[in-house]
Amino acid sequence: MTTKPSRTMQPVPNPHPDREYEVEIECPEFTALCPVTGQPDFATITFKYIPGPSIVELKSLKLYMWSFRDEGHFHEDVTNQILKDFVQFIQPKKLQVVGKFNVRGGIYTTVRAEYEAGK
Repeated sequence: MTTKPSRTMQPVPNPHPDREYEVEIECPEFTALCPVTGQPDFATITFKYIPGPSIVELKSLKLYMWSFRDEGHFHEDVTNQILKDFVQFIQPKKLQVVGKFNVRGGIYTTVRAEYEAGK
């Protein structure tokens, strides 16, 4: 059975909707392509979120992250796109996505994008 990348994330009902708690997920094997050179960019993407009605099913998140592997994206763009999609599918109360991109040409890039419901 082959699993394919997907641009969706599967929400799962929040098992503790009566309280606020923080979930942190670290994805240390993120890859995309540089849109200028076509060379691979590697990053650790970290999610910190306070769940709303749902939490994210982790296999669907893995397949979502995999879907960027053969696409060209600037670091700033892909980090913000990931945040936007996570909000759309999972509807957190609060979310921070941090993209810590590996060195390329002597430069590290870290991008932080945030969302808070109602703001």
